[in-house]
Amino acid sequence: MTEVKAMLYLFLRRFLVAPLVKLLFRPKVTGLENIPSEGPALLVSNHLAFCDSIFLPVAVPRQIVFPAKSEYFTAPGLKGKLVATFFRSVGQIPIDRSGGRASLAALNTGLDILKKGELFGIYPEGTRSPDGRLYKGKTGVARMAIVAGVPVIPVAMIDTEKLQPPGTIWPQWLIREPGRRLPRLVRPGVAIGKPLDFSRYEGMERDRFVLRSVTDEIMYALMELSGQEYVDMYADKAKELIKAGESVDEHLHLGDTKAS
Repeated sequence: MTEVKAMLYLFLRRFLVAPLVKLLFRPKVTGLENIPSEGPALLVSNHLAFCDSIFLPVAVPRQIVFPAKSEYFTAPGLKGKLVATFFRSVGQIPIDRSGGRASLAALNTGLDILKKGELFGIYPEGTRSPDGRLYKGKTGVARMAIVAGVPVIPVAMIDTEKLQPPGTIWPQWLIREPGRRLPRLVRPGVAIGKPLDFSRYEGMERDRFVLRSVTDEIMYALMELSGQEYVDMYADKAKELIKAGESVDEHLHLGDTKAS
């Protein structure tokens, strides 16, 4: 990351975004002591809302590089150029979610960032949860963890889907819950867990059973931190089912857990 980009990131975070976010939302952050003061680490997080990519960088003192959807970098017109410039200026990298070689290239970019001694953040589910539950992790995160040989730090975003429900742009500070007469103020949380060590799997990044085992261990840590219900199905598959008007739980009962 160039010095100019780092300075711009620190300026935006310290003097603009962070004060505004803390003033408006008062996010509760725990476990900051688990973030190393220097050196590389892979931060793995559940993904509930778009604002996750705002609250997590604000919570952590060091800069985190996140992969952003490639659409943010390729939108046409002046607005598209401004958005792409902003994402690049704060160190974000494009990722093609279509899979195959494109996604592999993005993972390799993440490895390069870790080699530079920086923090890299990734959402193992691959997309936002459609219903607030924790979905099956994709094994790319395990391959990156094993090849990089860096600490893997689980991070749980809490209640961000209540603050910014799916399909909404503006935050909703107040929510109504069953059994409560008055609405409750939503205060999002960021819970940072203890680092996971997968050095015992060094050189085994091509073993698909090892990759699944490592991924499942990461997702279990996220489940413990977040308190979410775990769903043994990929989130993108669940989104397709919901869009088609079908029940995710019914398909799980029938044993349909594979992503399309």
